[in-house]
Amino acid sequence: MKTKLALMLSLALSVGAFSVQAAEGGANKDDAVAMVKKGVAYVKSAGKDKAYADISDKANAEFHHQDLYLTVYALDGTVKAHGANAKMIGKNLIELKDIDGKAFVKERVDMAKTNATFWQDYKFTNPETKKIEPKSMYCEKLEDTVVCGGIYK
Repeated sequence: MKTKLALMLSLALSVGAFSVQAAEGGANKDDAVAMVKKGVAYVKSAGKDKAYADISDKANAEFHHQDLYLTVYALDGTVKAHGANAKMIGKNLIELKDIDGKAFVKERVDMAKTNATFWQDYKFTNPETKKIEPKSMYCEKLEDTVVCGGIYK
């Protein structure tokens, strides 16, 4: 009985340690989905101008969590809001490619034209580590835009 109890306690402690480690390592898929849903609701309630400004404000903790931030693209590839780099706002990035040559912005807006929600994989520079890493982006179409939040793998 003591061995079984010790094993269960050891397992519980290791699961707890893993959860802490995962939280320290960056945002997860659930975080991305929740933040995108929060962003979509905020755009609907606050209006595009206010919401885009708040989403793009790095000091706004509501739309930034660890390495997770939101981006909003018009369906022509023009950046409407960018949580990591406000200098991108207003630029059309439809031809932007990742290190493997994948035109990920074009793919994203094309996917938004046929899917209300989706995940997209590509490679991008992690603003925390400054390294190019695999990234999964969760996106939701909202009228003539696509609101996305991604996690680094």
